[in-house]
Amino acid sequence: MTGGDTGGRLVRPFTLTGGRTRPSRADFTLITTVTALDPQPARAVRPQPEHLRILRLCAEPVAVAEVAARLDLPVSVVVILLSDLLEAGRITARPPHPVDRATPDLDLLQKVRDGLGRL
Repeated sequence: MTGGDTGGRLVRPFTLTGGRTRPSRADFTLITTVTALDPQPARAVRPQPEHLRILRLCAEPVAVAEVAARLDLPVSVVVILLSDLLEAGRITARPPHPVDRATPDLDLLQKVRDGLGRL
């Protein structure tokens, strides 16, 4: 299993989550954007090393799937860790913008049609 530090030490995912298999929140999808808050809350509890790695990765907005890929951890584990950070007030989570498929952009479609006609 992966999820160890850069020294090659292996850590099982269930140890990173304290044995939890489900997140305490349902705020996260693969494309939810997370961002670390700066400055951190004054009364924040000292985070685990994995939480600190996530906070460093999320200095700029990043998708949940990318966090999992960069940490080489299962998405389910990352979502549990992100839930911890969200509850502690250390990150923000922004859901993806919904796409309104009911009303297509007719102006855009017309421009595409016209462009294709000129080919």
